[in-house]
Amino acid sequence: MTEVLCIGSVLWDIIGRHDRDMIAGNDRPGHITRLPGGVALNVAMTLRRFDLAPVLLSAVGTDPEGNELARACAVMGMDTQHLFRPDDLPTDRYMAIEGANGLIAAIADAHSLEAAGDAILAPLHDGRLGSAATPYTGTIVLDGNLTKTLLEQIADDPAFAAADLRLAPASPGKAGRLLPLLHHPKATIYVNLEEAGLLCNQTLPDAPSAAQTLRDKGATRVLVTNGAHAAAFATDNQILSALPPKVRQARVTGAGDTFMAAHIAAERAGAAPQTSLQDGLAAAAHYVSVL
Repeated sequence: MTEVLCIGSVLWDIIGRHDRDMIAGNDRPGHITRLPGGVALNVAMTLRRFDLAPVLLSAVGTDPEGNELARACAVMGMDTQHLFRPDDLPTDRYMAIEGANGLIAAIADAHSLEAAGDAILAPLHDGRLGSAATPYTGTIVLDGNLTKTLLEQIADDPAFAAADLRLAPASPGKAGRLLPLLHHPKATIYVNLEEAGLLCNQTLPDAPSAAQTLRDKGATRVLVTNGAHAAAFATDNQILSALPPKVRQARVTGAGDTFMAAHIAAERAGAAPQTSLQDGLAAAAHYVSVL
């Protein structure tokens, strides 16, 4: 099965970039781009590069921006037939400012996804992709742009009970939304060091320590990244670590999503845990180094 369900934010990324270091309050020249984005869609775009078949479950408006976005996703080879297309909600957007020193500030406007609630999950209940009686058995990516209430519902939903769940918090500000799924026996959690600390309610020194702490708190499988420093993969009572390749950073937004998708693809191809971790890091390093 090459199919992977990607559930969460599918929106327009509006990114402003300046090629030198910035701090809050700076007003600098640069370039502003608009491109398809959102955690679920970023993961899906990388999965396509590994010849997997992402299926998008999200809310995309029927406004001109939504129609353009849905067409762009279809052209990229994604299954868009299960998108929830509300007439009364605008298409979501994400806006970020990046400098050579990384992300300066960002705002995610995912209010339409939040308002849509469990309507985006209908295909997993009505038989199109599964149901409570015959739950979906493949890989499902969930992102933290879903509300905490919806993630709590998913944690106890029999329609998700047989799936290989892959969780991404979307941002440090939304990391706590994953807590209802932290102990799910079939969940793999992908976080950076800051997000791990927020989930554990403590400051953690490095990725291996963070991965172990999350395992101690009941997580089954954990991956923790830490920028240019060592990342860690905790599974089966084992902590693996690897350093990402050294590259010149040209962008930031979407790096964690790329890591997640490449790691999923490596595991789906049968790679060993250490190799899967290294493959994910290599893909993310390449992504941040190329505009």
